[in-house]
Formats: sequence, C-alpha cells, structure tokens
Amino acid sequence: MSDKTTRERIVEAADELFYRQGFEHSSFADIADAVKISRGNFYHHFKSKDDILTAVIALRMVNTGKMLDQWEQSGETPVERISNFIQILIMNRAKIEQYGCPVGTLCGELAKLDHAAQSDANRLFTLFRQWLRHQFKLLGHDADADALAMHLLARSQGVATLANVFHDVAFIDQEVMQMHHWLDSIPATENTAQ
Repeated sequence: MSDKTTRERIVEAADELFYRQGFEHSSFADIADAVKISRGNFYHHFKSKDDILTAVIALRMVNTGKMLDQWEQSGETPVERISNFIQILIMNRAKIEQYGCPVGTLCGELAKLDHAAQSDANRLFTLFRQWLRHQFKLLGHDADADALAMHLLARSQGVATLANVFHDVAFIDQEVMQMHHWLDSIPATENTAQ
C-alpha cells in the first residue's frame, strides 16, 4: 500500500497528465480517473484546476531543486555538474520524443493561455538558469556566465522541441554529443572551485 496521501497522488497524476495531454486538455475527470477516486473526494482536496496547477508547479519546483542538489553532490567539478544537465535529455529522451520538455511545454502552454500561473511556471527555468550560471562562474566566467547559461538552456529546449516535432531520438543523441563538445571547449579562466 502506498504511503502517499490522496492529495499527493492527485498532484502526481495531474503533473503527468499536464505533461502528456497539456493543462488545458486535462479535466478533473481525467485526473480523478487516473487516481481512481470519486469526483466528490477530488473536490475535497482541490476546488479548481488552477489550485491543482499551483500544486503541480510547487511539486516540480521541489523535484527540480532536489535534482540540482543531487547534481551538486555527484559532480566533482562544474563541468561534470553541467554535464548532468545536458544528460537529462538522454535520460528522458523517450518522453521528450513523445511529449517535449515538461518545463518548456507547460510554460509555452500557459503563455499561450495568458494564464496567471505563467510566471510561477517560469520560475522552473529560472532555477536552471541560476544553477547553470553558478556553475559557469565556478569555471571563472563571471562576465559571461548568464549568457552561457542561457545559451545552454536555449539549446536544450531547441533540441527537445525538434526531437518532439520530428520524433527523432537519434537527433537528441547527436545534439547531446555536440553540447558536451561545446562544454569541453569552454576554457576555465581561473582555478575552478569545486
């Protein structure tokens, strides 16, 4: 039996449905069916789909923070830690091919809807941007750390989008290899801090 609460199960099911179907095309009924609860029980936990969206974004923020912390601990150098970010495309390539990037697709959809939660969802990208900027600063690139972080974010989002559009996992592999070559070509300009 699961130790997760009904609320946690609802949020996790909604997170998966928002990724696979999109926020707008995922209904209360879809989420309730995925969790196998009655609509009445569902409404006990969430009054609106926007409430669920807020909880999904919060869950993604927590999970992203945990992932970044794990990368900090597992990578001995900034290059190794940035490589972990690049490798996420490989680790999730089957889902990316089918649905795109979970962060990019949600942010894009909320932007199209001019949804009030768009800025909250955008904070997911900000987490990655700040973390990458910090890693590039550790490589001695204080002046251009943000530009390097944004370049890598933009490239990874482009790869995810095109892999999804063309349903091409080989493209992901090819681009990841090129991103690693690009990263290896960036010289450390000072003694790198661990």
